[in-house]
Amino acid sequence: MSFLEEIKRRRTFGIISHPDAGKTTLTEKLLLFGGAIQEAGAVKNNKIKKGATSDFMEIERQRGISVATSVLAFIYKDKKINILDTPGHKDFAEDTFRTLTAVDSVIVVIDVAKGVEPQTEKLVEVCRMRSIPMLVFINKLDREGKDAFDLLDEVEQKLGLTVTPMSFPIGMGYDFKGIYNIWEKKLNLFSGDNKTSISEGIEFDDLANPQLNEIIGETAAETLREEVELVSEVYPEFDRNEYLSGSLQPVFFGSALNNFGVKELLDAFIEIAPSPQPKKAEERLVDSKEEKLTGFVFKIHANMDPKHRDRLAFIKIVSGVFKRNSPYLHVRNGKKVKFSSPNAFFAEKKEIVDESFPGDIVGIHDTGNFKIGDTLTEGEQLNFKGIPSFSPEHFRYVNNADPMKSKQLYKGLDQLMDEGVAQLFTLDMNGRRVIGTVGALQYEVIQYRLEHEYGAKCTYENLQVHKACWVEPEDAKNDEFKDFKRVKQRYLAKDKQGQLVFLADSAFTIQMTQSKYPTVKLHFTSEFKNN
Repeated sequence: MSFLEEIKRRRTFGIISHPDAGKTTLTEKLLLFGGAIQEAGAVKNNKIKKGATSDFMEIERQRGISVATSVLAFIYKDKKINILDTPGHKDFAEDTFRTLTAVDSVIVVIDVAKGVEPQTEKLVEVCRMRSIPMLVFINKLDREGKDAFDLLDEVEQKLGLTVTPMSFPIGMGYDFKGIYNIWEKKLNLFSGDNKTSISEGIEFDDLANPQLNEIIGETAAETLREEVELVSEVYPEFDRNEYLSGSLQPVFFGSALNNFGVKELLDAFIEIAPSPQPKKAEERLVDSKEEKLTGFVFKIHANMDPKHRDRLAFIKIVSGVFKRNSPYLHVRNGKKVKFSSPNAFFAEKKEIVDESFPGDIVGIHDTGNFKIGDTLTEGEQLNFKGIPSFSPEHFRYVNNADPMKSKQLYKGLDQLMDEGVAQLFTLDMNGRRVIGTVGALQYEVIQYRLEHEYGAKCTYENLQVHKACWVEPEDAKNDEFKDFKRVKQRYLAKDKQGQLVFLADSAFTIQMTQSKYPTVKLHFTSEFKNN
């Protein structure tokens, strides 16, 4: 198969939602349809000891939530699908934001009963800012929920999207009979007996056909006819170019738990979703069809296999072919590196690959050379944009609870911070370490992983900090900056890259500091210049 054909057959996408909308279940079912797994894991059901394939970290299995992005790849109808299942919980949003830099399109999952929730709004906002093509899946139709038209209105108003339904439910909750697939003109009926079986659709071109009354009953048939007619009058027709530019969002209805509407979603998705797209670097736009390799690190994960203490850097291939044992330039370090065992992923299962193409995600064993945002090329000086560290919202001192294990603690903290789980600041004044996170739940994850993966224990102490501001003086030698450093000495720290950070205790302090020291700029993300 030629290089261009390989690019065309790839679909790399992320799945985003509020916690509990059924995102991980949908991922499981997509794998099931792709033939990648034989049986779907019940994410929440503890009686069934089979966990979800994408939740492979021990803490995820215990809590029943996803705390890290996992990468899953499979072949479906000769298309190579790369799914990035992201954490929905707001405390892990930073991992999700970074993952969105590595996808070409997104599926947004919405719970039929809860509708649009706050975390969905935040994540969709990020996708809109980047014009990422979005497809909406309204899930859990086997439960009582909001009216389909009310939901479509809510999606348009709260998320600022322009939707076009590609399928429509027949009833809902107890009356749920199935789905009419507008895209393929097929009728999919719900039996509800076997929740892991896959039902085939009945071809149904003309809803006026009286046969419909016999199949789903007179009342349901009449309602469906009226609703589908209303859909065609109210909503725009699907236009692929508008979808690809991010200005039109197709909507599918279904129940991931019952395998309902998932195949329709996947079939339409592989047809309409974009193959790998060009990506903007600081220097220029990089086209996926270019023959020279470029790629960037969007995630680092320590201890994917706790027995081996391995650390993996996840690289999204932007252009060219990534070849095993070929030398590539690590742009930030200025060194050539070779990789003897690059991995492709299926959750925690990994296999060594000889070649990877644009759109693919490759895992590389890393001894600490890589940071999130690093670029690999065949020699060109390129830096891909858009992977910042955000200012944390929670701050705590971290203390060693077992003095005999201080080496393990510092190694563990070092590696977990490289993953982007949280940020580590070291106070200039006394060298105390402060962990900053986006959400409070991350402290629990850090504590758990330090103990179970590194054998180290830590305790926390609260610290009253409102925001971390990265400091950029106009002139590091002028008196104003020296005065700033002298006055704010107690609140100054270094981040992991050695950049100066001001830990401000309130919004008022930030305001006062900015007016008193106009030549000292304060930034709320670390991406104001290349680290």
